[in-house]
Amino acid sequence: MNVNIHQSWKSLLAPEFEKPYFNSLVQFVKQEYQTTKCYPKGGHIFAAFDHCTFDDVKVVIIGQDPYHGPGQANGLCFSVNDGIPHPPSLINIFKEIEQDLGTPYPKSGDLTRWADQGVLLLNATLTVRAHQAGSHQNKGWESFTDAVIDTVSKQKEGVVFMLWGGYAKRKGAKIDKQRHHVLASGHPSPLSANRGYWFGNRHFSQCNHFLSQKGLDLINW
Repeated sequence: MNVNIHQSWKSLLAPEFEKPYFNSLVQFVKQEYQTTKCYPKGGHIFAAFDHCTFDDVKVVIIGQDPYHGPGQANGLCFSVNDGIPHPPSLINIFKEIEQDLGTPYPKSGDLTRWADQGVLLLNATLTVRAHQAGSHQNKGWESFTDAVIDTVSKQKEGVVFMLWGGYAKRKGAKIDKQRHHVLASGHPSPLSANRGYWFGNRHFSQCNHFLSQKGLDLINW
């Protein structure tokens, strides 16, 4: 099956593309995009992999669903296209970076600039129907993104995994903590952040400290 994903990932994930669940998933997604409004745009479904090749992965951030409002989703978790108001979770991410690193709150909510530096911004589910959160869950995407996480865990070393909230922690439960650096906290959503589970986690400075110890370029958050 021809899947439009960067070659560095395609060779590693080829066994997944041949599995029955993935064939069913492809048929489901094609049907959804032909008959309803879905996000992100078809060409951006695998954007996380296109902007962050396997060799370049230094950090993995795990999200859940793409944004389901008009013009928001661009294939990178927590990211929105330029000109789109920042969603609440993204606002809190930027506020934490501001507090943690002293960098000013950015105008752009497009996190492509992170992805291009080696941050894999991976949603558990890569597509969604417009205005229907979770509408493409349990169709096969979770199995695919589990395989992605497992591949990074087993075939790379010294990657920083950021697990925000219960869902991400469960999804990252099998990451080899002997080989990688796992940072876990509450989710940046207002519900969690306002209860004290997000602000002050200092994940961004901790991440860069770990990368510096490995002699790697820091992420310009």
